Amino acid sequence: MSRIGRMPVSIPAGVEVKNEGNLVTVKGPKGELTRKFSPELGIEVADGNINVTRPSDDKRHRSLHGLTRTLIANMVEGVTNGYSKTLEIEGVGYRAAKSGNKVTLNLGYSHPVEIEETDSIKLEVPQPNKIIVSGIDKQAVGQFAAEIREKRPPEPYKGKGIRYAGERIIRKEGKAGKGKK
Repeated sequence: MSRIGRMPVSIPAGVEVKNEGNLVTVKGPKGELTRKFSPELGIEVADGNINVTRPSDDKRHRSLHGLTRTLIANMVEGVTNGYSKTLEIEGVGYRAAKSGNKVTLNLGYSHPVEIEETDSIKLEVPQPNKIIVSGIDKQAVGQFAAEIREKRPPEPYKGKGIRYAGERIIRKEGKAGKGKK
């Protein structure tokens, strides 16, 4: 039995969960998330818990068991607390500024790069070198943060670019000059 899959997901107060034919809808104080899961697995909502069961020990069912339980737990966590990722901008003249629902990035290109908030993703710029991406869907927050990071990934020689907070960039040594003969 999957160690993660067999653990029940507890439903906190203020969160409502509906399951109709493995279409799970989780509604909470921060919003509502809906996701369709494999019809092969059983999802039961009872006694303030969500339990995921699998029909057999088939390899496909084993792999879906833990995944489904974790995705449901992420949905419950998202509608109660939400998710956020912090990005740091490093480099001379590299900065971010927010105006309205747009964030303008100066990243050393000949033009500024503009990123617009979506309905589910909110952007904050507390400092010119910091961007906070937040939302209720863990996958969407991670994808949006990755797309921002892609605008100028950190380079290994000077470490300039956009990185996740706490990300360690492995630095390379520059070109070694040959001695004169």
